[in-house]
Amino acid sequence: MSTNRFLHLSRRQVVRGLLATTAFGVTTKFGTGCSSNQSSGTSDGEGKPLVMGFIYVGPKDDYGYNQAHFEGKEGVAKLPGVKTVDQANVPETTEVQEAMRNMIEQDGATVLFPTSFGYFDPHILKVAEEYPEVQFFHCGGLYQEGTHPKNVGSYFGYIDEAQYIAGIVAAHASKSGKLGFIAAKPIPQVLRNINSFTLGARSVKPDITTQVIFTGDWALPVKEAEAANSMADQGVDVLTCHVDSPKVVVETAEKRGIFSSGYHANQAGLAPKGYLTGAEWNWAAVYSKYAELIKTGKTLMNGGIPHLVRGGLKDDFLKLSAYGSGVSAEAQKDADAAKAKFADGSMVIYKGGLKDNTGKEIIPAGKDLKQQDGELEKMNWLAEGVVGKVGS
Repeated sequence: MSTNRFLHLSRRQVVRGLLATTAFGVTTKFGTGCSSNQSSGTSDGEGKPLVMGFIYVGPKDDYGYNQAHFEGKEGVAKLPGVKTVDQANVPETTEVQEAMRNMIEQDGATVLFPTSFGYFDPHILKVAEEYPEVQFFHCGGLYQEGTHPKNVGSYFGYIDEAQYIAGIVAAHASKSGKLGFIAAKPIPQVLRNINSFTLGARSVKPDITTQVIFTGDWALPVKEAEAANSMADQGVDVLTCHVDSPKVVVETAEKRGIFSSGYHANQAGLAPKGYLTGAEWNWAAVYSKYAELIKTGKTLMNGGIPHLVRGGLKDDFLKLSAYGSGVSAEAQKDADAAKAKFADGSMVIYKGGLKDNTGKEIIPAGKDLKQQDGELEKMNWLAEGVVGKVGS
């Protein structure tokens, strides 16, 4: 599965990650089988390019998780002195170990981004031990100091910020007051997206609800279509999701004449009438920042690059899909206002006094949880306004 799972962060790790992200953020502004892309320029005194390898668990054109990383690879390939190689449809088995070894030994890769969650343990950890001079960066995994090899790092983003804004847009578009969220598994990061989307919507319409259906896995297109049609039959008029490829959900919403909000990458082309916006990754910016650091001699091993990096909208880790034709001027105004607050750090999604959907106060009054708070990484509840149960 390619979406990250539960990341249990100690407070020390969270603080270290925050400091890392701040330092990281100011560094710059800005199919199947293997392929390569080299830009002009050099990365060192000998004229050798920096070779960066990318591995995906699915196809590069899945309109979702894998496509987002592929687009990130394409973005960093434009930098002077950078050469990229990549391989798609690599399962979370020993096959990914062979893919990594081939990139290192045959392509000369010194930096690898094996992007799927299941690649981390044991595969990345094993190969990293074999090649201590190669740097391995994993999306969503958690580096444990003193346990994992020093040439392994972790990066991820607070994508729920974009989901919160998408919820604002969805609430403005909804006439029925019923939103729908199709999710793979009830792990903390998925629950966080569901809850943030709902809280964004309820900041506009306090009584709006989000029905959630868990399919049970990351790529089950038949179940995703069934869930989308079921929700449409029940009066849901805006659909979104957290699955590997939102393609089926977005296309089904368009066929049923209801709105959709995307995830991972831009799916606007799949729903020209109903696509509102979407929570997208901006991996090109993240990978470019890594490349610039490495080209100046900074590494995980020498302490120049943090082992744990996290970021949100203000750090350029995320972006929103362009607003569709169904987004009103008022919706844009409210969404842009929320985006500005995320950018200046004043937005708090999880405020004190928040209840779950059973009526239990889940965050005590007077205690706000900021994005980097470790408690949010342990989320096992659904917020007030979400119709459904964790695990159902």
